[in-house]
Amino acid sequence: MPGAFRAGDVVLLTTAASVQFSKPIVARVIRELTDRHTYHGWLWLDAYELSRRGEAVARRELFVMRDGVRVHSRLPAPGRRHVTVAVG
Repeated sequence: MPGAFRAGDVVLLTTAASVQFSKPIVARVIRELTDRHTYHGWLWLDAYELSRRGEAVARRELFVMRDGVRVHSRLPAPGRRHVTVAVG
């Protein structure tokens, strides 16, 4: 699915994603819950809410509007990671 959120994506959730985020939060996606039926343009995310230091403080299931979720950082796609190995 184009635009799907991947494990490790760090997202910013504000009122653009849902009115419940009048105080914005940052979360790290565990997975998008694609087996749940929702309204068009909405989705469920299984995620860890992060503290200001980037530490997980709570696991949450979040109902959000896809277009309102802002990706803060994204891990490289699987298979595209570059590893440097020192030999010798």
